[in-house]
Amino acid sequence: MEQTEQARPGNGTQARFAVRVHVTLKPVVNDPQGLAVRDALHHLGYGVVDAVRVGKVVDLEIQAADAVAAEVLAVEMARR
Repeated sequence: MEQTEQARPGNGTQARFAVRVHVTLKPVVNDPQGLAVRDALHHLGYGVVDAVRVGKVVDLEIQAADAVAAEVLAVEMARR
């Protein structure tokens, strides 16, 4: 997480933070995209690849009083 810029005056003590959330499937969930990528890599000659899991990245910009508060918000949002 990084602080991107200080909030404008008059907005209290809020600062803006950039948060990157990595979303992945639970290990017990089948990942057909991962299997397709693994098979494609094998066809390209990369047989050393045993497994592939495909996920998503979500970038957020949030306002919070400090880095700790921003992290608490980010974790809460990601879990919900």
